[in-house]
Amino acid sequence: MKYIHIRIVELLEEKEISKNRICKDLDLPRGNFNKYCRDNFQRIDANLIIRLCDYIGCDISDLLEIREKEE
Repeated sequence: MKYIHIRIVELLEEKEISKNRICKDLDLPRGNFNKYCRDNFQRIDANLIIRLCDYIGCDISDLLEIREKEE
């Protein structure tokens, strides 16, 4: 089964941005943000994806990828 992986953690590490900083700067609840970091979500907020891409300075293809779920 496939799923969408959001590469937030990887990109934040590359750019040396802390989770606290991005949550504060984008006014995101940390609990909700952590769900995206753990790929623990049912829906993806399109506006959030745009804001993340703008903030990190990446394209949507850098942020999202399709992965095969390991069983």
